[in-house]
Parts: sequence; C-alpha cells; structure tokens
Amino acid sequence: MAVGLAISSAGGQYNGKMTPFVLLSCMVAATGGVIFGYDIGISGGVTSMEPFLKKFFPEVYTRMKSDMKISNYCKFDSELLTSFTSSLYIAGLLASLFASLVTRAYGRKPSILAGGAAFLAGSALNGAALNIYMLILGRILLGVGVGFANQAVPLYLSEMAPAKHRGAINNGFQFSVGIGALSANLINYGTEKIKAGWGWRISLAMAAVPASMLTLGAFFLPETPNSLIQRSIDHQRAKQMLQRIRGVDDVEAELDDLIKANNVSKTIKYPFKKILERKYRPQLVMAIAIPFFQQVTGINVIAFYAPILFRTIGLGESASLLSAVMTGVVGTISTFISMLIVDNFGRRALFMVGGIQMLVSQIMVGGVMAAQLGDHGGVSKGYAYLVLVLICIYVAGFGWSWGPLGWLVPSEIFPLEIRSAGQSINVVVNFLFTFIVAQTFLAMLCHFKSGIFFFFGGWVMVMTVFVYLFLPETKNVPIEKMEMVWVEHWFWRRIVGDFSKDAKIEAP
Repeated sequence: MAVGLAISSAGGQYNGKMTPFVLLSCMVAATGGVIFGYDIGISGGVTSMEPFLKKFFPEVYTRMKSDMKISNYCKFDSELLTSFTSSLYIAGLLASLFASLVTRAYGRKPSILAGGAAFLAGSALNGAALNIYMLILGRILLGVGVGFANQAVPLYLSEMAPAKHRGAINNGFQFSVGIGALSANLINYGTEKIKAGWGWRISLAMAAVPASMLTLGAFFLPETPNSLIQRSIDHQRAKQMLQRIRGVDDVEAELDDLIKANNVSKTIKYPFKKILERKYRPQLVMAIAIPFFQQVTGINVIAFYAPILFRTIGLGESASLLSAVMTGVVGTISTFISMLIVDNFGRRALFMVGGIQMLVSQIMVGGVMAAQLGDHGGVSKGYAYLVLVLICIYVAGFGWSWGPLGWLVPSEIFPLEIRSAGQSINVVVNFLFTFIVAQTFLAMLCHFKSGIFFFFGGWVMVMTVFVYLFLPETKNVPIEKMEMVWVEHWFWRRIVGDFSKDAKIEAP
C-alpha cells in the first residue's frame, strides 16, 4: 500500500496511483469503524464491572454474588442486560435504511457527518446516565450513529480506492473496528481499578473521542467522484476530483465508466425494488448471506461478552478484562495482516483459511469447556488459559477473513444504480442478526452451555462451503466492471446470463 505505486490500465485497470490525498481521506473516513469497535468493546467490559451492574442491573449483581446454586453458564442471563447491549443494533438497523436515502440523494459525506454527530450525542448521554432509561436512550443514539457510519463508510472507501488497492483500503474499516475495540478494552481495564466505582462513566463517555474525530474530520472530507456524478450533471467537477485522487491527468477511461454507470442509475427510481430483479440476484444473495454468516461465526460471543465469558470459566474481574485486551490485540494484528495480503492472495483464499481456523478452534474450546467446566466451580488456571489461547486463535482467523471481508465484499459488488440500497441491505441484515445474537447469547449460553461453541462451529462449516461454491474472486476488478465476475461464474451465469458483453473484463 505504498504511496505512489502506479496502477496500469491493463487487465481492466484504470490509470492512477495510490496518492497521499486518498490515503488521508480514507483514514479519516475509517474512523467510522473506530466508533463501531469502541462501542462493541465498551459494552462487554462495563457489563462485567460490579459497580455498573449494582447501579443498573442489581438483579444480575445479586445473582452473581450470592446465588451459589445457579449454574456458571446462567449467572449473567438477564433480558434487561442484553437489551442494553442490543438496543443499539435495532436503532442502527432503522437508521441505515434512512441513511441509504441520504447517501444516494446528498452524498456519502453528509451520512458520515450525521453518524459522527449522533454517536457524539449518545456517548455524552451514556457517560452522564442516572438511570436505565438514560442509558438505553444513549444506546439508541449510538445506534443511529453507527447505522449512518456503517452504511456510508465502506461505500466511501471502495469508491475512493484504486481497484488494485481497494481490498487493503476497505479492510481499513475493519482494522479501525479492531482499534476501537482494543482501545475500549484497555480503557475498561484501567477504569475498573478506580476504587470509587465510577470508572464505567469514563469508559462510556470516552466514546466521544473517536466520535469527535469523525465529526470534525467529515467536514474536510472530499466527496467521491461516483457520488458527484450521481448527484450532478456537471461532470467536470467529478473529473477534477478523479484526477486529484488518482494523481494523473488521464482519467478518461474511469470517468467514462462512471458516467455510463450513472446513466443507468438515473433510470432507477426505486433501487430497493430494482435489486429484486433476476440480473441482480447474486448481489442480493451476497448482501444477505455474507452479513448473516459474519454474525453466526460466533464472533459476538467474544466481542460483546468476552469479559463475561472469561468470568464464567473462573477468571477474576481484572483478569477477565485483561484477557479481553489480549484478544483485541490479536484481532487488530490479524486484520492488519489481512490489509497487507488481501489484494495479493484474494478474498476467497482468506475466507477459506480463516473459516477452517475458526472451526477447529471453536470445536476445541467447546470440547475443553464440556470436559472441564460444570455448572458449579471453575476450571483450573491451566485450562482457563488454554481456552484463552484457543479463543485468540479463533479471533485471528476471524480477523483476517470474515471480519474485514464481511464488509469489503458487499461494498464492492454492487453496480452504482443499486449500490446505496445494496449496502443498506447489507447493514440491515448485519445489525438484525447482531441484535438477535446479542439478545439471545446469554440465554443460549445458559441452555446450550459448552454446546454454544459447537453450534457456531456448525455455521462456520456451512459458510466456508458456501464461499467455496458461490463467491467469485473480486480482487483487482474495477468496481464499475464487477458485474462480469457473475457472468463468468459457473453457477451465477445460469441466472444472470451474458447481459453485459460490453463490460467484459479484459485479460491481462
């Protein structure tokens, strides 16, 4: 991802190079991932802090402290506690649908700005919360912020990036999610040690830092050429922006493709109806299947509830939070590795390797917990740390496969006329199943016990087979020529037919 690395016009590529302007713009936009990751990390941490539980969830605190008869797997099973975590995702789901209209009509930049501002308001409300109602209202505002950011940021990154480096740039979104989660885990580890018991307020209020960075940064972001063409008949401005972000004067080939895509887009009044047509069937299937599979990898078992999970197997409050920090470090490093290699090895290879890695580690975690952790008592320190190592292996597998690629692939496969609608469907499905998993996980842990890991392992097996059979390789394909990967795929060509001979990808 070196600055100044040229992109040839051969092999279906356009002229251009990776410019500092693009890199800086994408770094600012990717801060949208930091707010998402920070919230995921903070939620799991504060819900394992005793002063927080005592103030807002006394029933859970009492059960954890005094009920010796209750199963290890059921101590944290509370509908109110899961509502605190999952209320954000229902708000995000609804907000992302509205964000689709804003993104299409007014551009990517206003949606990113709105996301940062809503998240900023939510973090202030949560940090000052006096009762459960203020807490949940703050979560809803955070959800609106995340809904707007997650709808607009992956689109922004994919449209700004040169095709040859689109994977690395877009994976920066998931890398930012990892940075946010890791920062949250570190802050939780520090604030838990505040003896006065108000450390959780710092944890929740510190969400304002990345939100402020995103809100202020959004004011200075350039709009993408794709969006400028989509919203204006003055193509000269889009051409100037394209020349600036590509670092070359000759951008005619890419500009022509953007204008053609826009002309098609202008004929579409109802993109959500349009995406149901047969020729968009593969994109629609992927927009639903990929975010669904991303959530049933079981990653939220780790992301939301890692500290609670580590307390379940017998680690103390501080050790549980430190363990969550370790998994955060592993996830961030593995996502960074994915950024470096995704445009060389491709999307399919990373999906396959990560899937197998997650499957093996989940089966082993389930096996250890089934053999060693009963309803009462803990496991030995040795087995507790073995579970921690296996979970780190699992997190690494997710970090270079389904984590970043679950956002990258949907953001790069849609033609312009359905792109905003397609990305909204992707975000809605993601949030819907994030909500379902977050709302049901603690109850599932109580009833399935160690079998929860075999449950998610089964889904990982299904999704790995799905990718092998149905997902074509998309690396290095210009975003406005992506439809040809479906025409040339063994299965999807039967459905879409050869409807776009003009867009055929040239052989290198």
